[in-house]
Amino acid sequence: MSRSWLADFKYENGAWLVKKTGHRVPARSSLIGDIFTWLTFYTLAQSWRTWRLVTGHRRPTIAFYPEKPRPWYFIWPVMHVSGTKLISDPSAADIVFQFDDSTESLHTPPRVKPGARLVNFNCTDISKSRVAEAFERAAGYGLAVDPEKFHGAMVEKSEKNACHDGCILEGPLVPVADKVYQRVIDNETEAGLVEDLRCCIVGGRPALVFRKRRPVGRRFLNENTAVDLDVLANCFTQDEIELISRFASELGLEWGGVDVLRDRTSGQIFIVDANKTDMGPPVALNLGDKLKSTRRMAKAFVAAFAPN
Repeated sequence: MSRSWLADFKYENGAWLVKKTGHRVPARSSLIGDIFTWLTFYTLAQSWRTWRLVTGHRRPTIAFYPEKPRPWYFIWPVMHVSGTKLISDPSAADIVFQFDDSTESLHTPPRVKPGARLVNFNCTDISKSRVAEAFERAAGYGLAVDPEKFHGAMVEKSEKNACHDGCILEGPLVPVADKVYQRVIDNETEAGLVEDLRCCIVGGRPALVFRKRRPVGRRFLNENTAVDLDVLANCFTQDEIELISRFASELGLEWGGVDVLRDRTSGQIFIVDANKTDMGPPVALNLGDKLKSTRRMAKAFVAAFAPN
């Protein structure tokens, strides 16, 4: 890693702290293997970039505002696979992408050239309460509960992006500031694991799905036992795909990722999280599917944002 990348992290109390988001990555021995796996994928993604340069591929230009993404964000390899050329000047770019890891980000678009495509500038708030509100508007049924009136098990988690600090408590109770309270979704599989359906959003619509599974006791952590790449039709009905698209529209999310849980009792889906600066593909996914998912995302990226 370059020194500039390392400046994004700080070692603190046995974990690596991501300064921008506050996300903590435990400094365990398995982290070394995860870094090696990511570096292998990163090297192959860079080779795509080199091939595009060698072949003289005609490519659109992209600029990020107010920040540029680091290579571990999904947009980075997708950009290289699609042949998109990164430039610094938003006023000269074909695509201008709002990129900000913050939970709330309200940036006036910079000056752009006629016909330029603006991405994610309408996605200004991905707090958990805003996600729950957008989901209820899109689905017609809700996720949020009133902790002072709700009797039974409920989830308490931070409003902020990427905290992974959820816990299950019994209500009613006095709410804590900067926390949200939601119903517990029973997404346990027959194998005794919980399953999240991570939908990657491109152009405001889901493009592909990662099935992410982990033990029930670690349901709120981003540490997966297994991850599989899947297609939308295997995971959702057409009505559910439209629901996810309505949710993305409510949130102003044109590029990113949403976590969908299916309640095994009711069969309903619930969107519990959204991220406009999606990292990926997941570390636990095998290398072949990492490459396959990146190619699929690149194809969807060009179709949505640079069709000409």
